[in-house]
Amino acid sequence: MPQGISRRNWFRATSAAAATTAAATATTTPGQRAGQPALQVATNCEMCFWRCGALAQIQNGRVARIEGNPQHPLTQGRLCARGNAGHQTLYDPDRLKRPQLRTGARGEGRFQEISWEQALDWFAARLSDLKSKYGPESVAILPHGVSSGFFSTLMKAYGTPNSAEPAFAQCRGPREVGYALTFGRGVGSPEPLDLANAKAVVLIGSHLGENVFTSQITQFADGLSKGAQLIVVDPRFSTAASKATQWLPIRPGTDIALLLAWMNVILAEGLEDKDYLAKHAHGLDELRAHVKPFTPEWASAETELPAAQIRDTARMMAAAKPAVVLHPGRHVTWYGDDTQRARAMAILTALLGAWGRSGGVLLPTALKRGSFKLPPFPESKRGRADGAGTTYPLASEEQGVTNGIVEATLTAQPYPIKSWIVYGQNVLESIPQRERTLAAIKLLDLFVVVDILPVEQTLYADLILPEATYLERYDAPHIVESAARPFISLRQPAVAPLHDSRPGWWIAKQMAARLGLDAWFPWKNPDEHLSKLIEPMGISLSELKARGAMAFEGRPTIEQRTEADGPLFPTESGKIELSSKTLKELGHDPIPIYHPPADPPPGWFRLLYGRAPVHSFARTENNALLNGLMSENTVWMNDHAARDLGLAPGARIVLQNSDGSESLPVAVQPTAAIRKDCVYMAHGFGQQAPGLHKANARGASDTPLISRVKIDPLMGGTGMRVNFVRVKPEVHT
Repeated sequence: MPQGISRRNWFRATSAAAATTAAATATTTPGQRAGQPALQVATNCEMCFWRCGALAQIQNGRVARIEGNPQHPLTQGRLCARGNAGHQTLYDPDRLKRPQLRTGARGEGRFQEISWEQALDWFAARLSDLKSKYGPESVAILPHGVSSGFFSTLMKAYGTPNSAEPAFAQCRGPREVGYALTFGRGVGSPEPLDLANAKAVVLIGSHLGENVFTSQITQFADGLSKGAQLIVVDPRFSTAASKATQWLPIRPGTDIALLLAWMNVILAEGLEDKDYLAKHAHGLDELRAHVKPFTPEWASAETELPAAQIRDTARMMAAAKPAVVLHPGRHVTWYGDDTQRARAMAILTALLGAWGRSGGVLLPTALKRGSFKLPPFPESKRGRADGAGTTYPLASEEQGVTNGIVEATLTAQPYPIKSWIVYGQNVLESIPQRERTLAAIKLLDLFVVVDILPVEQTLYADLILPEATYLERYDAPHIVESAARPFISLRQPAVAPLHDSRPGWWIAKQMAARLGLDAWFPWKNPDEHLSKLIEPMGISLSELKARGAMAFEGRPTIEQRTEADGPLFPTESGKIELSSKTLKELGHDPIPIYHPPADPPPGWFRLLYGRAPVHSFARTENNALLNGLMSENTVWMNDHAARDLGLAPGARIVLQNSDGSESLPVAVQPTAAIRKDCVYMAHGFGQQAPGLHKANARGASDTPLISRVKIDPLMGGTGMRVNFVRVKPEVHT
């Protein structure tokens, strides 16, 4: 920092420079008001974590609207309702505006506003004190989202190995582990699915059309328009099920039984891709013997699906091979056997010859990228506290186990956790067993939240740091190697930060300076950071800023691979592992085995949950435009079950789970489109955050009702669809 310039003035200067640079590389379009040209800044969206290409239209210094960026290789100018409404989050009057320090008891929500200088000095002093008293491992970071990378670097440099994000233990972790055990690599995000060229698509609990990942939805629609067959396995008649060739309303928790029966049919009838398996797979004979007893008739008794439908759908997939997309799912932490279910899906994908084939699952193409020479991160002598690599042998030590951090905080084992730093997620909604999370927070010496809105967890924070929204900040670029054409896309500020908010990179860099960790942040500003990363790509900084995204030639199929791409299947055998030696050595089933689930008692329902098309869980519900489209959720209940309970459409009820936890009042939506033993609600509503004037107490949250979980023993994920609920005797009207 130049001498004679305060941190605040330096920040304002660099923010203004960033906004000016963005404006300089923006294109000019006809203004929406007469005689006033509008600047157009290319960026990528963060109304969910799909990061679609976006163009912010700037008029009179404000973002007037947002459109899709046609230069983006995946989304190609398309943007969903959430993306179009992003500027309403930027201008949300409820935004966190200044740093706040707690003055009352945790949960009371009493704070005083302080300056950034005071906030960061206070934060740094607390971290230094904790390191001195308890060691750096006593601090855990719970991050989420692309911009959390700067904070993750900061905390690794500080010396803690304890970083855990819900994307692993509460969302995608089981599929990454299951597919890596089978093919040597996980699925990654966005999922590398060739939906547009598929001849058959299989969705098992994947709600395409409701999760609205723009590029995946459009490719899915393209595939269907070309005649792809669609098989949907779901207890609920979802949006995708309405497009299906075959809908299989499965008994919840019996998916592995169905998958084993499908394998049985394909192998018994000789429908597998024989040449592909002979060349690339290991363990076929063992698999054939394993699935022989699991006939469609056996599976029918478990799944409550007709044996003929199981057999027909297996043949339908086989007829389309290898152009079959068996969608690996995204939120897949359901019943505690989730890694083995993912294994079964991966094995079936292999039998169909669809991994690394056109119309199936594509292979990544590595992109060269630059990096700064950083000192090695300190190594912890005490190891991780969350059980990753020990209690949960296949958990990602990079992404961690959030519920493991909660457990370590409550028990002080294997050592005490004294501080949480939460960035980009709401732990009271993203981690199940809410009461345990709250109890852990109350034990902390230091709880810091970095967010843009006053979500419920901020009521318990010791320090709140208001981050700039995605339209006001630079984040590390999105480099996607899993697409057919790998690409890089950029997030850059469209306007300078409002109020007294700051971008995450700046907060992390300022904290590094205070903690003596500058060596891990050797770049001066975002332009220098970005320039270094793209240096080997042979593209210019100015062109990337102007276009927002740039793509490269890919080699996404087995036939296109070269030796330079490395092994096709980076497993121990160098082949697809139909039977897993790794699992056998760990004392687990090398090929998935089905274990029947518990059924709800009479008068109770299995609680299911999912997404709403215009919301990204709690992230968007305070957005004025999106709240206007859907201000609260409902509970789907089978119309016969609702009639038996005397519930008319719109009747307001309270759901109560097996442990006595209750939901806020919520309206019933009787429908024939769900099994009689289930209820369903969209996740993220029913927030208890008085500072969110549009979202507070609207609808009901499923999180308080998820008081029980079944832990995946391989990777620590929380199976959350094991809770049963009933309608309280008193009906709220």
